[in-house]
Amino acid sequence: MTTSRRSVLKAGLTASAAAALPRFAIAQADNRPTIRIAVQQISTTNTLEPLREQSNVGYRIQPSFLECLIEKDLQRDLQEIPGLATKWTRIDDRTIEFTLRQGVKFHNGDELTAEDVAFTFGKERMFGSGAPASVGNTKELPAEVVAVSKRFWGDFEKIEVLGKHRLRFTVKTPDVTLEARIGRSGSEIISRRAFSEAKTWLDWGRRPVGTGPYRIVDLRPEVSLTMEAFDDYWGGRPPIKQIRYIVVPEVASRINGLFSGEYDFACDIPPDHVEEVIRNNRFDISGGLVTNHRIVCFQKDHPELKDPRVRRAMCHAIDRQLIVDSIWGGRTRVPKGLQWEFYGQMFLPDWNVPAYDKALAKRLLQEAGYKGGAIPYRVLNNYYPNEVATAQAMVEMWREVGVNVEIQMKENWTQIHERTPARGLRDWSNSALYNDPVSSLVNQHGPRGSQQINAEWVNAEFNTLSGELETSTDRARRKAVFRRMLEIIEREDPGYTVLHQTAIFTAKRKDMGWKASPSFAMDFRAPNFKARI
Repeated sequence: MTTSRRSVLKAGLTASAAAALPRFAIAQADNRPTIRIAVQQISTTNTLEPLREQSNVGYRIQPSFLECLIEKDLQRDLQEIPGLATKWTRIDDRTIEFTLRQGVKFHNGDELTAEDVAFTFGKERMFGSGAPASVGNTKELPAEVVAVSKRFWGDFEKIEVLGKHRLRFTVKTPDVTLEARIGRSGSEIISRRAFSEAKTWLDWGRRPVGTGPYRIVDLRPEVSLTMEAFDDYWGGRPPIKQIRYIVVPEVASRINGLFSGEYDFACDIPPDHVEEVIRNNRFDISGGLVTNHRIVCFQKDHPELKDPRVRRAMCHAIDRQLIVDSIWGGRTRVPKGLQWEFYGQMFLPDWNVPAYDKALAKRLLQEAGYKGGAIPYRVLNNYYPNEVATAQAMVEMWREVGVNVEIQMKENWTQIHERTPARGLRDWSNSALYNDPVSSLVNQHGPRGSQQINAEWVNAEFNTLSGELETSTDRARRKAVFRRMLEIIEREDPGYTVLHQTAIFTAKRKDMGWKASPSFAMDFRAPNFKARI
């Protein structure tokens, strides 16, 4: 029909003849915009597979092409809403049944079935069916994929296909967070056929096939990502014809490109540049707090950090409110430890980060016998907004109480995580991808979490409690366990210290009707985008 209409237009038929065309054919004129988005980074692994690309920048783009059974309402405080499943029912503490949405298509044209869902969470996709964890010109899974899969989904007992659009999940131990985990990043549903037909895992990882409103056209690692509208999307015709993410590492270049018309959106705008954008009446800022906290992690067995009193002193030496007020211009806040209000009944309103107390910090250092030995601090060049400025401020705060910290600038996350005897400190952030402490505290700091896998920190009592928090169904007991875990890792035997909540600001053209969500995800579905042109 499209080809026919173009030939008609070339032939110069009169308006009356054009009017004689079928009404739906005329409606096919595609006046949707193409938008260009300047980003600091597209991916930290040069892939788009969420089981490997577990990052803030990866989650920004993943919801555009991949979807979960249970979704989060990106415009209403991340509450759970139906996604690829229209209904889910708890059978018992270990079992959930799902009814899938009918008529959903993958980007390759296949219909979504329960078989695709079972495969998504199955051993071949997540664990490689025992294949060696290496990457080359093979279908073998990267070690990072296997590690993340074990952390998220190492406890499936069985997945039963009950029909074309029905299936049942059963895990080995009771889990009050099962629905939330099925809706988190890393649980997106993929096409079984597309995964199986990919020549190598890397081919798949750079072009995964999902059900989202946009499909991947081209990924050029560290350069750009192009997606185009998937007009067979079950949620309705996407409002944008093409989305192009362009890597522009420098903040000034992103802003200048926005002002010159080269880009329509510019991401990761530091707070000290917000007013610069707002002063230009053709542009505005959207964004604010997201469910992520900036933290600093300790290497527990570093010679200068073995005594927990040194780590405790460093926690008390940080004036977090000064960082929020001076570096962030008051546009974020000091949170109540590693937790968020959307935890609901599990939130601890009376909990707080270690108080800023220079006298206490000095006393703890004296008791620990700290002699001024150097402690390295691994930092990236503003992967996080204001990362370098914050690190420099904290180094001065630590110096004021007598702690000798030396910044080590690193180029990438591989260098940040490199295992050496003298790692010391490193920058990081921690997200709550669903409304329970398991999503952040256990996921990143528990026995299968990144910090312990990287051999930075371990605590036997904390690990025992992690298992209880994951499996207990007693809500009062779970809340007490959560409090005790925070006491251990944030006060008694610090594994990290929380700095501030993360705030994300996106600059955009005013004629682009779009609203940022309280997460890293950029939502370009029809209800959240309208080009006012």
